[in-house]
This record gives sequence, structure tokens and C-alpha cells, in this order.
Amino acid sequence: MPLLSAVEWDDFLKAYPDAHILQTSPWGELKAAFGWEVIRLPAAQILFRRFPLGFTLAYIPKGPVVRHCGTVVPSGTVVPSGTVVPWEQFLPEVDALCLKKKAILLKVEPDLWESSPQGKEVTPLSQSAPPPGFSLSLQTIQPPRTLVVDLSGSEEQVLSRMKQKTRYNIRLALKKGVVVRPLSDLPTFHRLMQTTGERDRFGVHSLAYYQRAYELFHPRGECELLVAEYESEPLAALMVFAHGRRAWYFYGASSDEQRDRMPAYLLQWEAMRWARGLGCLEYDLWGVPDADADTLEAHFTERSDGLWGVYRFKRGFGGRLRRSPGAWDRIYNPVLYTFYRWWTKREQ
Repeated sequence: MPLLSAVEWDDFLKAYPDAHILQTSPWGELKAAFGWEVIRLPAAQILFRRFPLGFTLAYIPKGPVVRHCGTVVPSGTVVPSGTVVPWEQFLPEVDALCLKKKAILLKVEPDLWESSPQGKEVTPLSQSAPPPGFSLSLQTIQPPRTLVVDLSGSEEQVLSRMKQKTRYNIRLALKKGVVVRPLSDLPTFHRLMQTTGERDRFGVHSLAYYQRAYELFHPRGECELLVAEYESEPLAALMVFAHGRRAWYFYGASSDEQRDRMPAYLLQWEAMRWARGLGCLEYDLWGVPDADADTLEAHFTERSDGLWGVYRFKRGFGGRLRRSPGAWDRIYNPVLYTFYRWWTKREQ
């Protein structure tokens, strides 16, 4: 297979308008600016992270972009049980590339949901089992479980699917004078991110990272930075992305001031309205604890560690709990792969 430039990759994706945003060329350019090498084949955008002694990790986030049984299936669509992804059509080229790059493994996080025909979740090893030559990984890079808000219908219908308390908080923010508007001041956004990271104990990207993401996606109309203010004081902000019929909430922050005005609720609602204006039908809240619905509902009031801290907030928007198949590993160097698994487990 030929290697594709960013422009050629964009042309290829025209046949897949609902490909995941992590498979778009701007995402590749973003990762390339921060330590990854990006190589594109006519099936997947592959990221390579360099390890010592010239070894690498090969990674396909939310891909590959392929045809299923000869029929084009939009990325993110649930593939019926028994459908076989034709990995054999491009795996030889991927393997050759990975071996050339001294990859210890190829990690694939497919853009699929675990789901039965009735829409209920199933076990990871049923229809979402790894293809031949791959194993189910114990380590994912993207959060495997999320809440996806249905944006179809009227605004009133979208609001009606939310929990009553969340609708109340959206109206309360409006009543208390909170205003949401686009923001281009990335340093202000980064300061809010730092405040939130310190308060909720999670890692924050550099200002340069957020700036580059904004510069790559905003001119394409696929990103907006929104801020919720009260009397010109920034109280909360988020960066929302959209591609095809889907939108994603990747980065959000809030100050420690005036939280009783509920700015984050109105902010999310305005982000959803922005996505609806682009024709999006889904809004992915991107990341909740990897537990089933019963466990989440039983424990969210008593836990605040990790993603539990945001689940209480996110659950109110009425999203459907979804889970990806996780990650699939294709191992090229078994000895170093064993060390890699040990190292990643220690870092968690």
C-alpha cells in the first residue's frame, strides 16, 4: 500500500464521512507535534511512539477505517454479529511497516461498540472479539466506557431526555446571569484547566497542546472553545470537537469561584447546541468509570477517584452508556511486550 500525505488521507476519508475524529489528519498532525510519528496507509492513520534503543509502540486510535464484508459501514456503526473485518487486506503492509519501525506491538482501539441486536451490552469476547493474530489488551489508551447523548429531535426533546436536576441547573445558570460565548483566549482556558487538574487530581496538557489543537481543528469548523462567564469573569470552559454526525467533549475546566451558578451545565448544553448546528446526532461525553450501569448507579455518590469524580455530573445529561471492545494488541516482540505490560501496569 502507498503511504498517504495528509491531503491524500483527507481525500480517502471522503468515502467515510463519519470516521472517528482520532482518525482525521488534524489529529495526526496534533500528535506529530508532541512526540508521535504519523504514517497513513489507505486503511488507517498509525501513530508511532519511540522507545529507547529505537523500538516503538504502534497505535491505531479508533480505527482502522475499513470496509466490512464489501459494504462501507460508517465508523462508529454497530457491526452485526458474525461480520468479519477484512484485516487480511491491509495487515501485511501494516506488519511490514511496524517491523521496519521496530514496533514491539501494534495497539488497535477499534471504533466499535459492544452491543447486541437489542442494544444491550455484551461481554467483550462475544461479537467484539479481537481478530485472528490479536489478543485482548489489559491496557487501553482511550477510556473504554462513555456516555453518548442523543442529539436528534428538537431541543425540547433533547432536554427531556436529561435528568430533571440537570435541566433545572441549566435554567438556573441562565437565571443567575451566566453567559456562554466562543473563546479564542487559550491562556485563559489553560489556567482553568490547571485549576481543575489540581482540584480533581488529573493530568493537564500544556498550553501549547491546546493551542495547537485549536489551530488545527477550529479553521475546519470542527472545534469550538466555549466559555461560561458571569459579569465577564470566566467560570468554566470546554473544547468540543465534531466530525461527521458525531461530537466529542474532550477537555473541560472550571474555576473554584461561583460554582453555585452552575456554569458547567449551561456550558455543556451550549456545546450540544453548537454540535446540533453542525448536523451532529450524537455527543460523546468521553470517559466514565469502566463499570456496568448497576455498579455506576450504586456507587457514584460515594466515590470520587478517577473518572468517578465526573460521572455524577455527566450522567445527568441523559446519555446512553456505551463500551468499546477495549484495545487489541498484535505482538511483534514477545520479550519486550512482557516488559511493556509490566511497565504500563506499574504506571497506572
